[in-house]
Amino acid sequence: MRRTPIVLALLGALTLTACSSSGGQGAQSAPAAAPAPSGGGGSGGRFAVITHGAAGDAFWDVVKNGAEAAGKEYGVSVTYQGDGDPAKQSQLIDQAVSAKVDGIVVSLANPDALKEAVGKAVAARIPVVTINSGAGSSKAFGALTHVGQSEDVAGRGAGEQLKAAGVTKLLCVVHEAGNVGLDQRCKGAEQALGGTVERLQVDIGNLADVTSKVTAKLQSDKQVNGVLALNPAVAVAARDAIKDSGAQAKLATFDLSADVVDAVKAGEILFAVDQQQYLQGYLPITFLHLYKDNLNTVGGGLPVNTGPGFVTKDNADQVAKLAAAGTR
Repeated sequence: MRRTPIVLALLGALTLTACSSSGGQGAQSAPAAAPAPSGGGGSGGRFAVITHGAAGDAFWDVVKNGAEAAGKEYGVSVTYQGDGDPAKQSQLIDQAVSAKVDGIVVSLANPDALKEAVGKAVAARIPVVTINSGAGSSKAFGALTHVGQSEDVAGRGAGEQLKAAGVTKLLCVVHEAGNVGLDQRCKGAEQALGGTVERLQVDIGNLADVTSKVTAKLQSDKQVNGVLALNPAVAVAARDAIKDSGAQAKLATFDLSADVVDAVKAGEILFAVDQQQYLQGYLPITFLHLYKDNLNTVGGGLPVNTGPGFVTKDNADQVAKLAAAGTR
């Protein structure tokens, strides 16, 4: 088994903190005994990454890049599939179980809808690592660990920065109905802002409509002086809406893309909350590979946090090339 200095440094440097659906932090009991590895001997492996990301979504493209890079690093097979429909995502998990893969990585945007499918994987003694959303359900579902960020903490961090920028009424643009992580982001921002936070439901599959809806809201409610996007593509659409409406609202967003970084550099977006999604693809494959070959588990029952960090005008130049290369 190969352990590169980069991977060892990542594992040593990550801060492990507890997170739950309520954003609390503190000690948790160690996870239950992990299932016996399906393979062994330190050779090969087949791992399935199944997310709720739609095809062509810039955020999930970076997650995929990270997973595939780890696959190449360890000489294992990695397949990536995504579907925003929880029922279809569950079917993809069932298919991976039927294929008897050596490990599954799954995002839990809608934990209740995926509970049965994840349970089937665990019952089949296939190790599971959850990522991105649903940290509060990961341990209960029997996953080895969760890789992501505390959405409550990240939301509060965004709210604090928006408050410092003078925002008093915030529009939180929600692009996926039923996504618990997005709900936590808006709630966290509301807690920290101390002002009014109104949610606007949009469809990420229709970005032109996103621009239209945000424009209409800004024109009809002049008190809205801040917009928080929860996705980089939505952020760009919201930026266009602010221009179209003639509003002076300040814009911030979650997550990165090359376009978002450019907008931060240009002063069109105040900041981007960075959960380093490349690691949400790379680390789970690393963890599953280590578990398959050496029964290693990571986190001690606590999630592995990849964020939040903040990309601002001060550090955007350093991130720009990496975002363009598909690793940030």
